[in-house]
Amino acid sequence: MIKQTNTCQPATTILSLNIAPTQIIRGKNALAKSGEAIALLGNNPLIVGGDRALNIIQPHLGPLLQNHHLKFTQANYGSDCSEASLSNLRQIVTTQKADLIIGIGGGKALDTAKLLAHQCHLPVVTIPTSAGTCAAWTALSNVYSDQGAFLYDVSLTRCPDLLILDYDLIKTGPHRILVAGIGDAIAKWYEASVSSGHSEQTMTVAAVQQARVLRDILFQKSTVALQQPGGETWQEVVDATVLLAGLIGGIGGAQCRTVAAHAVHNGLTHLSASHGTLHGEKVAYGILVQLRLEEMLQGSQLAMTARQQLLKFYDEIGLPKTLGDLGLGEISLSELWRAAEVACHDNSDIHRLPFRVIPEQLVAAMVSTTVPLESEKQNLAKPSRSVTP
Repeated sequence: MIKQTNTCQPATTILSLNIAPTQIIRGKNALAKSGEAIALLGNNPLIVGGDRALNIIQPHLGPLLQNHHLKFTQANYGSDCSEASLSNLRQIVTTQKADLIIGIGGGKALDTAKLLAHQCHLPVVTIPTSAGTCAAWTALSNVYSDQGAFLYDVSLTRCPDLLILDYDLIKTGPHRILVAGIGDAIAKWYEASVSSGHSEQTMTVAAVQQARVLRDILFQKSTVALQQPGGETWQEVVDATVLLAGLIGGIGGAQCRTVAAHAVHNGLTHLSASHGTLHGEKVAYGILVQLRLEEMLQGSQLAMTARQQLLKFYDEIGLPKTLGDLGLGEISLSELWRAAEVACHDNSDIHRLPFRVIPEQLVAAMVSTTVPLESEKQNLAKPSRSVTP
């Protein structure tokens, strides 16, 4: 006999979370100790990465796979996780009869490998060679045009099957990449606290609080870490940007979203002049823009104080504070307006702010990220003010 459901009870919300990779191997020389774990996932892997990452890792990964009797093929994904690149890689998977994808490199390479594995229903291993993003952890891939403009993101069915965080590999990356990773990771707090700070859902509360912990770790340890590459504090900051940032996204899921900082990044990618800057650099600048919006449109004293704190921190570690710092000081107003329109499109995460934002207001915020504290206090004290730049 089937028990009848009481229809007067509220419906239970189904929450699906992809919290973490199935296995994480982390430490110095971690790759050399990962052969058995890789071999358990497949016999014929396709290694996906850019030229630099493939060249760096080949002397280490090739012999490791051979020692475990694995046949492997490697392929350059190009420069972006794009539909054309994915199409080409799917053909290689079919031709080579690959049964495992191994992603090597930075965020775009790892996003490509994860999405390729998702499309081909194969397991995936992520091996970051930089600490620029948490892409090695997450069940998400961002897709770009062949010209490098952000198009959309894809939620994946699971996090990677294996994440190998080898500090020796990470250390080969330029100083600038870790700085950018700090900028990307610290955005977790400023965005999650706005989108989900008032939530009472247990997992969302946990994600927001972990975002606060992540921010505090980066405030306290980044300067020392950048001065001592490879040291213990440096390793802790790498763990924060790659692992803890990823965990926050896993715990929070769709309830704990990116907001204006990443929307600004997405808009800027539609300007070719921005392609010389890194993901985390654009996001870091986007945090300042988000705080300016909160100041301008809500009169938020807290946002004003937070922005001044960030400006000091950015000075200490070398994150961009203005369009000029991003190499965009000479762009035209029409180009800036185009980026703002992209960032404000109907489905943009910028609309997770608790107030409406239009391109005119966003442009005003984008050109005033370093406005002095006293000047802004005076503006807030005025009866009315224009947001037109």
